[in-house]
Amino acid sequence: MSWLISEEGRQLEKTIDFGNKFLIGNGYFGYRGTMEEYDKSELPACNLSGIYDQQGASWREPINAPNGLYTQLFVDGDPYDLRTKEVCAHQQQIDMHQALHQRRTVFSGKSGEVRVVSERFASGTDKHLLLMSYSFCLENTTNIRLVTGIDGDVWDINGPHLFEYSHYSEGQTLGLSAISGEMKHTITVADTLTTDFEGTQRIFETEKGIFRQIEFVAQAGQTYHFTKSIAIYTSQDVAEPLKYAVKASHSANQKGYQALKKEHQQEWAQRWSMADVEIEGDDEAQLALRYSIYQLMIIAPRNSQATSIPARGLSGQTYKGAVFWDTEMFMLPFFLHTEPETAKNLIDYRIKTLDGARAKAAEYGFRGAFYAWESQENGQDACSDYNVTDVFTQRPMRTYFRDKQIHISAAVAYGIWETFQMTGELALLMNGGAEVILECARFYNSYAYYRPEKERFELIDVIGPDEYHERVYNNAYTNKMAAYTINIAEKVLEQLEDSPTYKAALIEKLAYEQEIEQLRNMKKALYVPQPDDQTGLIEQFDGYFKLEDTTVDTVRSRLIDPKEYWGGAYGVAADTQILKQADVVLLLTLFKEEYAKEVKRKNWQYYEPRTEHGSSLSPCIYALLACDIGDPEWAYPYFMKTASVDLTGESKQFAGTIYIGGTHPAANGGAWMAAVLGFAGLKISEGRVSVNPKLPKHWQKMRFKVQLKEEIYHVEVTKEGGKVWKQ
Repeated sequence: MSWLISEEGRQLEKTIDFGNKFLIGNGYFGYRGTMEEYDKSELPACNLSGIYDQQGASWREPINAPNGLYTQLFVDGDPYDLRTKEVCAHQQQIDMHQALHQRRTVFSGKSGEVRVVSERFASGTDKHLLLMSYSFCLENTTNIRLVTGIDGDVWDINGPHLFEYSHYSEGQTLGLSAISGEMKHTITVADTLTTDFEGTQRIFETEKGIFRQIEFVAQAGQTYHFTKSIAIYTSQDVAEPLKYAVKASHSANQKGYQALKKEHQQEWAQRWSMADVEIEGDDEAQLALRYSIYQLMIIAPRNSQATSIPARGLSGQTYKGAVFWDTEMFMLPFFLHTEPETAKNLIDYRIKTLDGARAKAAEYGFRGAFYAWESQENGQDACSDYNVTDVFTQRPMRTYFRDKQIHISAAVAYGIWETFQMTGELALLMNGGAEVILECARFYNSYAYYRPEKERFELIDVIGPDEYHERVYNNAYTNKMAAYTINIAEKVLEQLEDSPTYKAALIEKLAYEQEIEQLRNMKKALYVPQPDDQTGLIEQFDGYFKLEDTTVDTVRSRLIDPKEYWGGAYGVAADTQILKQADVVLLLTLFKEEYAKEVKRKNWQYYEPRTEHGSSLSPCIYALLACDIGDPEWAYPYFMKTASVDLTGESKQFAGTIYIGGTHPAANGGAWMAAVLGFAGLKISEGRVSVNPKLPKHWQKMRFKVQLKEEIYHVEVTKEGGKVWKQ
């Protein structure tokens, strides 16, 4: 079915992969798709959004909450555990339409078959709630011991992060609180249990957990059932998280699992009514695209203006839980077209972290806003100077991601401007958006280097989207985005003409009067590489065409260790034309109206064979540009690679020796872009919605909705054309 993601059989070798694949979440937390009986060795995690901790000199990362779903069933003293017990059958699935995780296992043992069925969901109506229903049935009458509670001995990449555990027990509610090491955040989980059976109960505590044990004799053929109502609060939410967690858990239990599930289902049905993209003629693509959309919706910060979406979503602590340019360039478009309120939350995060971007610019001796490459809660840059480990010496390698990827500020400005254009809300600019854009433009003015002999400004010593080539001059994408940032800064000032008091106050606050004239001069003289008159190619950066022209396979054959980093000073790709991901092709995709079709085609054909696609961000861009130049069959495999990256598990797991596994929300957003902006050819310009479909040959039809300002538009496209109508 096109709404179910399912796996059969135990497949223990895929435990970590399935933890990502079967993720549930609600923007406040993500809960990995692990079994209830697992401990931290299988990487279960309730990953919290926007709350971080540092252990010693290790990287700061998000905090994992204690595991409130922990449940272990003992039959005649034996643990019935997927890791160790023989099974007759096992199934794990996600019902995407209802955002439900479901598990069915039939164990085999000396007491006969034991059937376990569980279901869980991260509440779509209350971000603090995680709910579970669990039942079991035995073939023979047998002694049962059920242990369920809150396990605070959690998995961390660079932990532990939780200390000073305290326990709570009253009636059917258990609670566990802990204090984080660095910032002294309090993390609290409360769990209220309801059973349809009775037995001898006792509560026991461990150093890092609190559990309820129930013992009884289970009768053959009878199904036994219980529910857990789990509430998660932190001191970032409220002053007394234990009080709130206990109250929320108890209230949820009183309301009942089925009532809460019904509310959750209704909420998700409403979300899908706006977000779904229907494809006729390709069941595989339909499932993969819906899964991509599901992944975006479970990590959307709907209820908070203080958080954004990390590069690995809420699947774990990879990449330090940091927010990258991925959010604005690859995820924001989906939310802009389907959930504009969520899109504004993403933008509010960048407004909130402006001071962090200013501090970073000042750290390097520049003015304006230099946004963090790996941004955490206050905009501080979590990216270290030594971000990759050499696989041969095991020593940290000096990299320049933090220092030289200046295109991040342009991505932030671009995202704010796109959001303003889609929503038409001047308040977005007046509540901080304009200030961010102006400060980003100021940063490029401060960073630019004037070459008097060429009478132009250049951006030197940078890293473009292709990270394999560091400290290059005049990366075409970076220069173009900087020029665009200056351009929209001028447009922002024009938009503020109708609010002269605010505009004057802002210019005075920023001491921007002199900057305006400087930006005008820079706009005229900033060098942006253009297509060559003879070849039509845009050189990725100065001297790129002089590098060794070889193939991806040849460069791969030069690896001594498969985990070697390809870039940096000594990487196998550094002195070649092999690039990590779309760079010039991204430029041509974003600004496709400015370039001739033949220029776009020539650059696609030149750069594609030289692209390793070492990032999940890359394939969707090649799909988008292929659609734009009229070659949907070229685009299709890149679309499928993008849309299925978290279904197949076939993605890069290491950068050097650093684990970078997890979900890929930028690819999920890229899949939506490739389908809607690419194959359907959706275009919104000057308040008008239009389509120019270029469907793959085996697709018959696409249907979806988009929102522009307050209007909802229905879109339907076929190979012959399309139609758009207001709701």
